[in-house]
Amino acid sequence: MREVFQQELREVQERLVEISRLVVIAITNATTAFNESNVALAEKVIAEDPKIDALASDLDELAISIMALQQPVARDLRIVVSALRMSASLERMGDIAEHIAQLARYRYPEKVAQDRLLGVFEEMGSLDVIVAEKLSRLIETEDLSLADEIRDVDDRIDELHVSVFETVLSETWAGTSVNTVDVTLASRYHERFADHAVSIAKKVKYLATGEWTGAGVR
Repeated sequence: MREVFQQELREVQERLVEISRLVVIAITNATTAFNESNVALAEKVIAEDPKIDALASDLDELAISIMALQQPVARDLRIVVSALRMSASLERMGDIAEHIAQLARYRYPEKVAQDRLLGVFEEMGSLDVIVAEKLSRLIETEDLSLADEIRDVDDRIDELHVSVFETVLSETWAGTSVNTVDVTLASRYHERFADHAVSIAKKVKYLATGEWTGAGVR
């Protein structure tokens, strides 16, 4: 029974890694679709999001089954509880990638961001991809230096998010009400995506050390 239990715990981590890799693909495609007004790529992200949802749901069922049947304690319990919480955040990251892709699809053939903000969103998108890649490696390896790197990248994304708001609130902003809503939403999606990654990184730290380092996503 103990061998079966350990195999189930390994499966929990393997499933988390699988979902995280799909999230990397989703945000990579979504930000490319957003910045290049690529409707085919946007549709691909939207069509594939249910796979992330289904895998997260399956993982939750496995984790709940382990708790009910195996009654884990100590680090084993931390693995299962953390997996449930990380699964929810990864699923949400997939949803956010889908929202970014939906914006690209809604405004096609136009680009969502005006020329003035295009460079900002290109950087935000690139950083979100970096965050997702680092997070996937962190889940797989528990290399806690990656958690610190994710936090640093998130700080830069926060700065860019603030700059978008400063731009649309400035007297020189000439965008329509639709433009304003679109870029505000898009900026929030990019920022929240990274926030969820930071939240998961904290949970991985907790899993590795048993010490909680702070609150999750704001």
